[in-house]
Amino acid sequence: MIKRPAGTEMRVKIHHEGTNILLVSAAAIAVVITPMWLWVRPIAWPIAVTAVLGVLYLLTVNFFRSPRRHFEGDTRNAVVASADGKVVALEEVYEPEYLKCNCIQLSVFMSIFNVHANWFPVNGEVIFASHHPGRFLGAYLPKSSTENERSTVVIRTPAGQLVLVRQIAGAIARRIVTYAEKGTDAHVDDHMGFIKFGSRVDIYMPLGTETYVNIGDTTVGGITQVGRLRPELR
Repeated sequence: MIKRPAGTEMRVKIHHEGTNILLVSAAAIAVVITPMWLWVRPIAWPIAVTAVLGVLYLLTVNFFRSPRRHFEGDTRNAVVASADGKVVALEEVYEPEYLKCNCIQLSVFMSIFNVHANWFPVNGEVIFASHHPGRFLGAYLPKSSTENERSTVVIRTPAGQLVLVRQIAGAIARRIVTYAEKGTDAHVDDHMGFIKFGSRVDIYMPLGTETYVNIGDTTVGGITQVGRLRPELR
């Protein structure tokens, strides 16, 4: 029996961000290979082209998969991974855009083989959401956090802590979709956004947050608890 991470479900659907792309791609493939099967000989050529395009199409379908997930732990003060991928940074840094203080930065890099839906890392209220145009450097580079195309979302937890999440486009990713809007509720089971074709997500947590992952670890968005916020007195 295949063991799945706690909170995942077997049912996987295609994310709506990929529906049009997959339909157009299927039509384009049909336009290319149909004449080849009718008129191109030897038959090895249509077979080879169909196989290559079929593999590329299946990779695209895999990219846009959107599994249903539910975090089964205690959500009070929990920080949950916003993305599938590998932890590439975990350090104390100064966040200059909104928080304007030192924070713990946790960065997860997503390859083209990862699920690219992004989840809210904490429960609370969205108090800030902003999109910034920028460059398309490799998302694994530290300066991509401030120089690349990116979206920033800040969430206030029920206990009053502020957690900032930044979606960052990479060298291949050219579109960031952010569903979070100021004044809306955030929940760790809900999608915050989607990044198309390779990217990175940074989470900025208050100093004193207990972290549960290390650089090189793999995270599952909406499932892996990456930290626990320190309760604050009101």
